[in-house]
Amino acid sequence: KQWYQRRVAITAGGTLALGHFYGLPKWHLDLAEEIMQSCYYLYTTQPTGLAAEFVRFRPEGVEALSSENHLRPETVESLFVLWRVTGNEKYRDMAWNIFQAFERVSRNCNGYTAVYDVRDVHTVTLDVTESFFLAETLKYLYLLFEDDVDVLSFDKWVFNTEAHPLPIFDDFQGWY
Repeated sequence: KQWYQRRVAITAGGTLALGHFYGLPKWHLDLAEEIMQSCYYLYTTQPTGLAAEFVRFRPEGVEALSSENHLRPETVESLFVLWRVTGNEKYRDMAWNIFQAFERVSRNCNGYTAVYDVRDVHTVTLDVTESFFLAETLKYLYLLFEDDVDVLSFDKWVFNTEAHPLPIFDDFQGWY
């Protein structure tokens, strides 16, 4: 049996960690940390330090089926959530390594761009920057390195799928 993963599935780690933060059993957090370790492995196994968009897990290792990287936010989002929930600095270290890979491989004179092949340190850039890189990826990286955990804390704010923080209200009186 072979297992496939698209990059967007990486949000499962953050989702499970948030579940634990809001009261679900500890095994949610344990599973979130295991998923995150697997996701981070997708970065560390590529010469560029960036993960492929679509991979297949095989007994011999991970195979990139779509070797592009579009600067997606899902990994750093989950790292942000895990760091906020656990306080474990290893999640900041992982995020820093990913950011450094963006700097080395994706940065050009105009900003950042998607890359064609994460398996090649001399990869061609695709001359495209999706809006989610600025709106989500960089926002989560910023929040990961903000020491004040009260900035957009999980007990007062919720993030929508585009990383926009929305306040959590205790009382909805007067909203209608």
